[in-house]
Amino acid sequence: MKKSKLLKLDRLDRFDMFISLAKQRSVQILFIVGFLYLVLVTVEIPFVFRTRLNTLSQEPLTRVPKLASEVEFQYKEAPSRPLNWVSENAPTPTQFQHQKQLKPQSTILSRLSFDAESFDPTAKDGSLELHKSAKVAWEVGRKLWEELESGEVKIGSINKPKKPKNESELCRPSVSLSESEFLAHGKVMVLPCGLTLGSHITVVGKPRAAHAETNPRIALLKSGEDSVMVSQFMMELQGLKTVDGEDPPRILHFNPRLKGDWSRKPVIEQNTCYRMQWGTAMRCEGWKSKADNETVDGQVKCEKWIRDDNDRSVESNATWWLKRLIGRTKKVTVDWPFPFTEGKLFVLTLSAGLEGYHVSVDGRHITSFPYRTGYTLEDATGLMLNGDVDVHSIFAASLPTSHPSFAPQRHLEMSNRWKAPPLPEQPVDLFIGVLSAGNHFAERMAVRKSWMQHKLVKSSHVVARFFVAMHARKEVNVELKREAEFFADIVIVPYMDNYDLVVLKTVAICEYGGRVAAAKYIMKSDDDTFVRVDAVINEAKKVHPDRSFYIGNINYYHRPLRAGKWAVTYEEWAEEVYPPYANGPGYIMSSDIAHFIVSEFEKHNLSLFKMEDVSMGMWVEKFNSSKAVDYIHSLKFCQFGCIEGYYTAHYQSPRQMMCMWDKLQKQTRPQCCNMR
Repeated sequence: MKKSKLLKLDRLDRFDMFISLAKQRSVQILFIVGFLYLVLVTVEIPFVFRTRLNTLSQEPLTRVPKLASEVEFQYKEAPSRPLNWVSENAPTPTQFQHQKQLKPQSTILSRLSFDAESFDPTAKDGSLELHKSAKVAWEVGRKLWEELESGEVKIGSINKPKKPKNESELCRPSVSLSESEFLAHGKVMVLPCGLTLGSHITVVGKPRAAHAETNPRIALLKSGEDSVMVSQFMMELQGLKTVDGEDPPRILHFNPRLKGDWSRKPVIEQNTCYRMQWGTAMRCEGWKSKADNETVDGQVKCEKWIRDDNDRSVESNATWWLKRLIGRTKKVTVDWPFPFTEGKLFVLTLSAGLEGYHVSVDGRHITSFPYRTGYTLEDATGLMLNGDVDVHSIFAASLPTSHPSFAPQRHLEMSNRWKAPPLPEQPVDLFIGVLSAGNHFAERMAVRKSWMQHKLVKSSHVVARFFVAMHARKEVNVELKREAEFFADIVIVPYMDNYDLVVLKTVAICEYGGRVAAAKYIMKSDDDTFVRVDAVINEAKKVHPDRSFYIGNINYYHRPLRAGKWAVTYEEWAEEVYPPYANGPGYIMSSDIAHFIVSEFEKHNLSLFKMEDVSMGMWVEKFNSSKAVDYIHSLKFCQFGCIEGYYTAHYQSPRQMMCMWDKLQKQTRPQCCNMR
């Protein structure tokens, strides 16, 4: 018993000793951890003050409203990650080091090296005149930029509403023109403040007698015909103040064809046109629209009129007696002729409804045309009539009495929400350069609020920038510089903008995408092109990383036009066909091609051509002679408008851009916004 008690006591003593030792070790560990914590805190606090606090905004910290925060941060992701592999197309270490050095000095001005030798006027090829033009544009543009930087050009009263210069700019509730006044105004009635719901315009006129027409653009000649008798006119609502330096958009094109249509029947054709791109025509050919078709404010799109091929045979006696026996009464119908007749006076009224435009002639409804996505009623600031018609008088009433701001920069929304994310330190997957004109404020704002909000752009996996040259109007340049500094998404190429010199912006895109952004893939686009960012980058990733490629809607064996507005002389292009080239609104290339283009430009070995997309095809063909290039053709890089399943859609107005982005968020597949 005593031994067992002693053993128990001995075990208890050992246990107590173990506990005490453990407590001592715990206390020692706690002391060590506490000491390390004090050391870390002592070192970290000055470091935080030196680095973090300097980057904090000086604005007061306010809570973001709930709805705004949900929209603004819905796509917020981790910063872009470094590349996991290096391909033959990736920038060399020297190029990447050069890019890293450039970033801290980044400004809104393009880094493309321009000098007098860049536009050597002694060139012996067909680009001699283009090089001369480029040199002058560069010299003028450089002076404009220097004035802008020096602060010599002041904004002044640009943002202040301008007082009307004359009575025609006042917002009068009605406007009327006699025949002589209409002709004196160039066959255009100016609607100073556009239209509003309930506005109506009445035209009194008389169609002229048909005349022989031989122009194939106006009349379609059949086999054996020397000419066709034609009598037609057009009435258009135009956006005279919507664009600057371009043909005004045709918000409504109303074209009655009494004679001369390809169908050889009298028809009325209606359409819209934006930047020379016509929409889908709506033809009224004498058949009444079906009841189950879409109506406009409850009115059918097309009313019925008598056609030459209508079956109006006299009902047989047998049929008449049969209907009498079964008790069916004959329904009395009134057949109306085509609303316009050669040499006969007509009274046409165009009215603006809730869903579209309505046209009535001599008091009878003829047609209704639904509003198409792209323009509001206030954009319709001019009515033009032309063709085979004598206008006696025009009267517009119920017009808006308040003056909307037609300054292009009114479209800018100076909100941090639309600012571009900062350029990441690592190379990016895709760089998208968007060609734009200085006064295209609305187009750029629509791009910012639509596809530039894609999660790949917001997370800097994809970087997008606008490339803009100097504008002829100094006040536009002032607003442009202010816009570029605020949104941080504009690169200014310092030359006087000219359509034939757009090719210089493309070279600047290659320089920025290859050197500054160090992108794997580089894409060129336009400010009226909607880009499906995820679809485009997926197409590029299908190509093996070690292959050079050129992707787009590629034209093969395309011949230059030798006559017309887009004519190319033999001095400009001596060959009968162009090299394969992708249509300009959207194409992608591997980065090695972009580096080659910039290198050739800096060596003054790059040939310039006035058509930007053909120039790119020419440069790629030259690169292809030393390293094989994969030419990948896809119709989904749409040149004319929008198609189902598009990758890019061209000729989209600002409102169409917003409509397409909205559909892309709500629908499982991409859809166009060609119509309402």
